[in-house]
Amino acid sequence: MAVLAWLLIPLLAAIGAGLWGTWVGRNRRTVGDGTELAGYRRFREAMEKPHLAKQPVEEQPVEQQHVEKSPTDA
Repeated sequence: MAVLAWLLIPLLAAIGAGLWGTWVGRNRRTVGDGTELAGYRRFREAMEKPHLAKQPVEEQPVEQQHVEKSPTDA
């Protein structure tokens, strides 16, 4: 009898999982891919835009007094 009790646990879990899967997927047919496709379209449009060339930044001279050398630097 104890064996039957242990076999009922996975059986009830499988039935519960099937019911839960059915309940979760009940609105699956009415939901479209509109928002995902719109987001992908906006992504593609953003990637197709030409990139602006960055202006070169003028390098400012580094003063020697601000540069710290470690003891291992020769």
